[in-house]
Amino acid sequence: MSPGAISPMSSIKGLAFDTFGTVVDWRTAVNDELILRAHRKQLTSLPPALRQRLESLSDEDWGRFAQEWRDSYGKFTKGFDPEKDEWKTVDDHHRDSLVDLLKAWGLEGLYSESEIESLSLVWHRLAPWEDCSKGLQKLKAMGLRLTTLSNGNRSLLRDLVDFSPEPLPFDMLLSAEDFGVYKPHPGTYRGAVEKLLGEGGGHEKMGEVAMVAAHLNDLEAAKAQGMRTVYVEREREEAWNKEEERYEKAKEWVDVWIPLGEGGMLGVARELEKLR
Repeated sequence: MSPGAISPMSSIKGLAFDTFGTVVDWRTAVNDELILRAHRKQLTSLPPALRQRLESLSDEDWGRFAQEWRDSYGKFTKGFDPEKDEWKTVDDHHRDSLVDLLKAWGLEGLYSESEIESLSLVWHRLAPWEDCSKGLQKLKAMGLRLTTLSNGNRSLLRDLVDFSPEPLPFDMLLSAEDFGVYKPHPGTYRGAVEKLLGEGGGHEKMGEVAMVAAHLNDLEAAKAQGMRTVYVEREREEAWNKEEERYEKAKEWVDVWIPLGEGGMLGVARELEKLR
């Protein structure tokens, strides 16, 4: 942007936030839950082969299990075709993929049906990053309308907000479930802008809302629909390799880039305040 030029971010009216990894830290809670439950199971009666397999797994192994669980979510949402596939919630996916992973890891039979159901709902009990509550409050005080735009289902998003120890002052909780498609389908971004602004999602209106995410593929899809973009770097969240050309090019088209260690959502508020 040339000196003296008006930033396109100066006229935005709202922000749409990705949730998993951007607003909430999924890795800590999921890792801890998997490890805790595994340790508890070691105190119970188990078939010898299952016990041997369970006791062979380290905390690092459970971290890899958690990452595979998370990766399966990404494949599921990206592969969903609204023209062919019956709607399936992220809750249902988390449960089904947990069953598949336990089997693949040689842990079939470790948990009962009710235990699997309970464990799969750990995704409803994720804590926000430390900067989120204060950062969102500052953004709201700037007169911006705030919404989630997550592939998580409605009940999951409501539980995340309720579970947070500090307020997350969203005006709306928008989910892919509201649109019958998953990000990165264009319908999620266009639908979110229309609902957030209470107006049609024409190209001009799309530019009045910025997508905030810790994932460049999400921002790339949002930009393609005319939204502005805010990148909040979070540890171990970015799928694009920093050595890739597309990662470097993203620095040219992302409107606001908050590097790791620069305050997260507080950094977003700081930078937007400068531009408005």
